[in-house]
Amino acid sequence: MATETANSSTDALAAALDAAVDQLLAELPPASTPSAEFLGEQFDRGLAWVHWPEGQGGRGWPASLQQRVVSRLVAAGAPNPGFVNVIGYGMVAPTVAIHGTPDQRDRYLRPLFTCEEIWCQLFSEPGAGSDVASLATRAVRDGDEWVVTGQKVWTTLAHLASFGLLIARSDPELPKHKGLTAFLLDMHAPGVEVRPLYQITGEAEFNEVFMTEVRVPDSARLGDVGDGWRVAITTLMNERVSIGGGVSRRGEGPIGDALRVWEERWAGTTGPHAAVLRDRLVQAWVRTEVTRLTNLRAAQNRTAGTPGPEGSVAKLAFAEENKRVYELCVDLLGAEGMRHSSDYPRIRPEHVALGTTDVTKAFLRVRANSIEGGTSEVMRNILAERVLGLPGDPKPDAGLAWKDTVRN
Repeated sequence: MATETANSSTDALAAALDAAVDQLLAELPPASTPSAEFLGEQFDRGLAWVHWPEGQGGRGWPASLQQRVVSRLVAAGAPNPGFVNVIGYGMVAPTVAIHGTPDQRDRYLRPLFTCEEIWCQLFSEPGAGSDVASLATRAVRDGDEWVVTGQKVWTTLAHLASFGLLIARSDPELPKHKGLTAFLLDMHAPGVEVRPLYQITGEAEFNEVFMTEVRVPDSARLGDVGDGWRVAITTLMNERVSIGGGVSRRGEGPIGDALRVWEERWAGTTGPHAAVLRDRLVQAWVRTEVTRLTNLRAAQNRTAGTPGPEGSVAKLAFAEENKRVYELCVDLLGAEGMRHSSDYPRIRPEHVALGTTDVTKAFLRVRANSIEGGTSEVMRNILAERVLGLPGDPKPDAGLAWKDTVRN
């Protein structure tokens, strides 16, 4: 009886949600409504993140209904904040929702969702990549302000960002995980400098960020002093879901590119070479579909808060399969696959290179999938230790003050 009642309640909420989405689309047709206006209304009507509280873009409804809204709006051609503000939407917003003060949630979530304020993530450093907790950027308390000095690297879209989620070392006397504090950094504050990092594609999605005695008000601190690692974990777990946990429609994405190239160049072709390529294509389709269905189940079961290990599973599968699929695409292109069609433009793009139909560019870009958001090696370690219960790597710096540890 309890199960039937719960199902009935969920069905009623789903019907109400469909009606709310229908009304939004009818009153603000996506094709003729400015993106920021549409997204602002979506947020105000509790259709941004339906499982979040009212006033924060949600309705306090089950998390399983969120994908229903996303799927319907994507199908209707509505603007997608996860494409334009990829770091803000997928990583910063959940972190601010969990760790932010009421004033911070009121101030930042809506303009983040409308993409009027782009966000970046200031974690990795030249000497602290896979081991983020060893970072050296310093934040020194000075009354009601903090003075931040240091360098960050591989910062996606920092050249467009209004704000950055920053993790800095506030107490070098504590072990590396305990002496960190998180801040919401104004990227236009005096002392912040952003320099491009050009990738193998010829574009600079990534950047170096230098901070020289940047003054950050204590009101921009996210979470308690010394609680930066817990904030960082929330962000990193959501980052892995954001990168690898998306649920596309069957046959879309990289496997869709492979199918398209096959149809254009190999359909109807016989012979041993074509047979081998066809077998590789079928195997890739099966692996992609397994990953898609796994992500769909995870999205339906996911509750608000820090995601579980499925984020690391999805991220690892996403990174490795993308590389395999685009290697197949290049093989399907034959000799033409050796030529990079976009001629290595020296540009700083307006968004992350997602959803490109340029197969050779995608082949180069997906190399980064196994690095960004945690390397595939780190993902394997996480799954081995935290899911399978295997012994962890030796930790010679456990319990040592950060200032006493050996660093790169």
